[in-house]
Amino acid sequence: MRRERCDMSEVEGGERGGAGGGDGAGDGVADAPPPFSDRVLENVLENVLQFLSSPRDRNAASLVCRSWYRAEAQTRRELFIGNCYAVSPRRATERFRCIRAVVLKGKPRFADFNLVPSNWGAHFHPWVSTMAAAYPWLEKLCLKRISVADGDLSLLAHSFPNFKELSLICCEGFGTAGLAIIAEKCRHLRVLDLIEDCVEDEEDETVDWISRFPGTTTSLESLGFDCVGSAVNFEALEALVARSPALRWLRVNHHVSVEQLRRLMARAPQLTHLGTGSFGSAAAAAPLLQGGGSSVEDLAWTFAASKSLVCLSGFRDVEPHYLPAIHPVCANLTSLNFSFAEVTAEELEPVIRRCHNLQNFWVLDTVGDEGLQAVAATCKDLRELKVFPLDPREDSEGSVSDVGLIAISEGCRKLRSILYFCQQMTNAAVITMSQNCQDLVVFRLCIMGRRRPDHWTGEPMDEGFGAIVMNCKKLRRLAVSGLLTDKAFAYIGEYGKLVRTLSVAFAGNSDLGLRYVLEGCNKLQKLEIRDSPFGDSALLSGLHHYYNMRFVWMSSCKLSPRGCKVVAQMLPLLVVEVIRDRDEDHDNEAVSKLYMYRSLAGSRNDAPSFVEIL
Repeated sequence: MRRERCDMSEVEGGERGGAGGGDGAGDGVADAPPPFSDRVLENVLENVLQFLSSPRDRNAASLVCRSWYRAEAQTRRELFIGNCYAVSPRRATERFRCIRAVVLKGKPRFADFNLVPSNWGAHFHPWVSTMAAAYPWLEKLCLKRISVADGDLSLLAHSFPNFKELSLICCEGFGTAGLAIIAEKCRHLRVLDLIEDCVEDEEDETVDWISRFPGTTTSLESLGFDCVGSAVNFEALEALVARSPALRWLRVNHHVSVEQLRRLMARAPQLTHLGTGSFGSAAAAAPLLQGGGSSVEDLAWTFAASKSLVCLSGFRDVEPHYLPAIHPVCANLTSLNFSFAEVTAEELEPVIRRCHNLQNFWVLDTVGDEGLQAVAATCKDLRELKVFPLDPREDSEGSVSDVGLIAISEGCRKLRSILYFCQQMTNAAVITMSQNCQDLVVFRLCIMGRRRPDHWTGEPMDEGFGAIVMNCKKLRRLAVSGLLTDKAFAYIGEYGKLVRTLSVAFAGNSDLGLRYVLEGCNKLQKLEIRDSPFGDSALLSGLHHYYNMRFVWMSSCKLSPRGCKVVAQMLPLLVVEVIRDRDEDHDNEAVSKLYMYRSLAGSRNDAPSFVEIL
């Protein structure tokens, strides 16, 4: 939930201009060989299109005519598929034959909140099997919320001789054995990023994967394994870092102590991005510390020598007395991630007051409003702020409030993106932010608890969110929560014309609210709703728009099987999945989870028993 990676480029995997899409996709006429004169024109067009880098521009070009459609497919080198079930692997590879980089997403985003069962689907095997034959020169692969087996990683490593970059984000199913194969076989590897993955082995199955990297100088530029649960061979890791002169990004896991971190940094003073691991004297490293290990001064000298550092993250199990060691690099930092560190305002202030160039800051709510006030006073160039809850339970006592939000809005006028978890909020604070930070592109306010009003006036939060969509003309992503009536959704429908992603939690009054959104937000691509009172009438009000959207997710709403079936009947190219909880009665008339997405491949054939495709 905490450390999301930014979305990749928008090359849709859907119906228009994406993988397997566009006018004439899959029909024999579109792929028929053109006449000789047309072929000459297509050669000229291909030479022009290869300079077209914007995914949206490419999608638009592919819709001009069949000739442009073919030329765009031949010149595309990077492929983004936002839903692995939106198109079949075969169709994607048959249309795009010269791909060098692929981004593939699987489960819905609410999988991050444990709302999607672990074995729902999104398996990598069909894709890697097809790509192994179709894309022998594949160099880059990014997977997000995909189920990846060790065998899939083995096939990948053996199929792409020039493979260079692998990023796995929120993936599961693989272990250190799969990582060992990648390290050993991918001799040109530049990037291995493991981000929020579930990488857990049985104790007797753990493999020393770090030792499998080549024994000679490597091409590594980025290595991140902070989510790997098992300890690594530190001597092998230190040697690997030493023989990787191009290494710029390094993120270690919590088994690496500060003394070991200091040794790694000494080997790689060229690092620009560092994930610190535990940032404490782990039990395994206690003998090192007792034998003359790192003091705060030693660590500070090492940080001072790392003159290229601009990003710090990690900080798991932080021992606060080590924090002064990072002071020497604070002035250069543009990104600081404390989202695992239970630091207080008192501990944060000496660090943050040195970070005058900070643009991205992630932190736990343990810093309180006082900590955010310190951020506002110092970080005038801040562009992104994320404040996560230490305790996500609805009845927890959060430490940040409207006071901190007002301070940020007044001190950080360049803010573009904010995610803010809190227990209480006021309309006045949100209105102030809308007036002070009018360049906001992302506004995600998560008021924990169910339908909580303005905690000063007791009124709904309608006017606050209304001000956000009225005053922030660049808004693309919006998350709403708290006590909201239909009036708030009317504001969103009327003024949120550029909103592409809308998340609704514990909010809403009647079906009319969702109808306002679906009829007014014609740019809407992704709609996520949980624990809201929207029913069949609200669902059916979007029939005119669902084909233009990437997906709709609704859970714990008031949907019936009949309403879902009507959507499936009216929109046959839309996949409508009803997901039951494991212990749910199949005869239950309520639909607990609904997931709808457009697809050129039709219904998938790997749905588990608890998923009914209408």
